[in-house]
Amino acid sequence: MSPAAPRRRARNDLRQYDDLADQWWDSQGAFCALHWLAEARGRLIPPAPDGGGQLLDVGCGGGLLAPHVHGYHHVGVDLSLTALAVAADHGVEGVQADVAALPFADDSFDVVVAGEILEHVPDLPRTIAEALRVLKPGGTFLCDTINRTWFARLTLVTIGEHIRGGPPPACHDPALFVDPRELQALCAAGNVPLAVHGLGPAPLQFLAFLMRRRPSVEMVRTNSLAAVYQGCGVKAHATP
Repeated sequence: MSPAAPRRRARNDLRQYDDLADQWWDSQGAFCALHWLAEARGRLIPPAPDGGGQLLDVGCGGGLLAPHVHGYHHVGVDLSLTALAVAADHGVEGVQADVAALPFADDSFDVVVAGEILEHVPDLPRTIAEALRVLKPGGTFLCDTINRTWFARLTLVTIGEHIRGGPPPACHDPALFVDPRELQALCAAGNVPLAVHGLGPAPLQFLAFLMRRRPSVEMVRTNSLAAVYQGCGVKAHATP
């Protein structure tokens, strides 16, 4: 019997992550590029405070950041119960919640990470406000997302959904892609000056990956913000 055809979902439909629940930790599967991005994100996590710290992984999915988190209690928030179950198997304390209404007290976390989630949320201002509300003053906010450009739509949707290493079909709704200037303004309102830089696959490595000559690709900084970009900032202490 031939395998069933993948179920067709509307763009940005959360249920696709249930459909692909067995793919999270397959480094050659539908989410392989998320492994590369998690490693790049992990490089920006500051050393944990003495005695350990608290790290919140907003939109944690299957917990792909876990191998790159050291010295922190790793808490992950997601709406997908199947993803949270996978994340728990990798040491993440999972909490089912809407990222725009986090069930945590103000100033709870030393680090808040929002990786490949901001381009999926219907209410970006609330999501950023919540992420920064639960971040301690002096804490670090890290994110990566997709710019709202024709180039991002071409490379990550029109072409990207049909090549090895690209996002699963219908994973993204380009209408939700995030302009970095908007993101910086929202972060500034939450007392986090956000520095941004472009992020992309190392070209020769990616070519070798497409030719099936290497299993993974390093994500490196680029001068262009036209597609994927990272942000990093430290929350200022409130003025008296």
